[in-house]
Amino acid sequence: MPHKQSYGYGQIQKQIQKFALTQQMQQSIQILRYSTEDLAKYLKQKQLDNPFISIKGTMSYTGKSTDMSNVKIGQFDMVADNKSQSLYDYLLSQVHLTMRKTNLRSWVIYLIGQLDENGYLKIDLGKLIRKTGVDYITMMDALTLLQQLDPPGVGARSLQECLLLQIQNIEDAPIEAQLIVENEFVSLVEQNWEKIAANLAIDDKQIENAVEFIQRLTPAPGAAFEQENIGYVYPDLIIKKISGTTDFSIKTTKKTKPLVVFKKDYYDKFLRENEDEVKKFLKEKQRDFQELIRDIELRAETIVRVAEVIIERQHDFFEDGNEQLKPLLLRDVAQKLNLHESTISRAVNGKYLQCDFGVYELKYFFRRPVNSIGQDISVDTIKEHINVIIAAENQQKPLSDSKIATKLEKVGIRISRRTVAKYREELKIGSSTQRKRI
Repeated sequence: MPHKQSYGYGQIQKQIQKFALTQQMQQSIQILRYSTEDLAKYLKQKQLDNPFISIKGTMSYTGKSTDMSNVKIGQFDMVADNKSQSLYDYLLSQVHLTMRKTNLRSWVIYLIGQLDENGYLKIDLGKLIRKTGVDYITMMDALTLLQQLDPPGVGARSLQECLLLQIQNIEDAPIEAQLIVENEFVSLVEQNWEKIAANLAIDDKQIENAVEFIQRLTPAPGAAFEQENIGYVYPDLIIKKISGTTDFSIKTTKKTKPLVVFKKDYYDKFLRENEDEVKKFLKEKQRDFQELIRDIELRAETIVRVAEVIIERQHDFFEDGNEQLKPLLLRDVAQKLNLHESTISRAVNGKYLQCDFGVYELKYFFRRPVNSIGQDISVDTIKEHINVIIAAENQQKPLSDSKIATKLEKVGIRISRRTVAKYREELKIGSSTQRKRI
């Protein structure tokens, strides 16, 4: 007789390993992800939730403006008057209307792309000339054409040059204003009127009129235009070169490590109560304070550790702000610090460092590497080279992708024609046929 198979219910024991995030771990992750502004808001709420926590110093968000619209230089207030058009589009429209399609015009357009949000040209022209082999006269002509565009002062490489360009654009500008800005700029900023009067042989009334005129000029001609990323940021870290060495110091700011104080006297007052519920409440709030302190310290420590790896990898940039960045990925930092890649991502997003060359988000220093053996160069660097090569080409005989690859090889960058085409398309630059101008 065949065996009859029976079906039924039974109990089977299974051991399943499960990882659950505790509330403390969730808070730690959350605080690491916060920007300085978000951290300030979070601590303000914590202060309301826990009567024994006090945040010393103002936690209101009064950071440094990335568009410099609230920065003062000497007597000059920078005030933004937003327009609906970007500075880049406004300048480009003028170029298309006033300049013929020539190699010189290509360089003017390239320089427009190198302006910062205030209309200043920050690129080192000497390095650009050496890198591309473009004629010095051509580059200076392109700069002159750029500086002749509206708004007056655009394309300046310093505040002094910016003001001079504006003065030279105004027909009835006092001659004393130009003399002061051109020859006594430091004295102007320091308001050393006696020195100006003595060196230029002009009286107090002439100085007063000239200074009133200069104060009506704008130190940031580009700030009046719509910007894609206008906002306020406060650096989490200050990077300084250690004198006499090749090393850098890293200092956290007060926004990164705000002073959180426990109100012990107030706590002790309630501690005298004998009620169990009160004691339980006090214990919870004290633990809450300790965990908050630990998480703030961990946040700052993690950001500093990531910055140390960035500085080590991008050392040339911090030595000379015009150096190209080297390839660096989140996983590279994660492996070096023995942390998870997601932790590095939280540590770099919305966090900023201030160095001699400006304020940068930490994630700015991460660059994809080229998929080629033995090359220590980033995709962004190669794209920059391609951009420069195309800007300098003869528009009647534009370079093919193969010829661009050959030119790149001459500067030590070996990539295929297909890769050139891929990067060119990512830059939204047409093929040689599309770029040809008759």
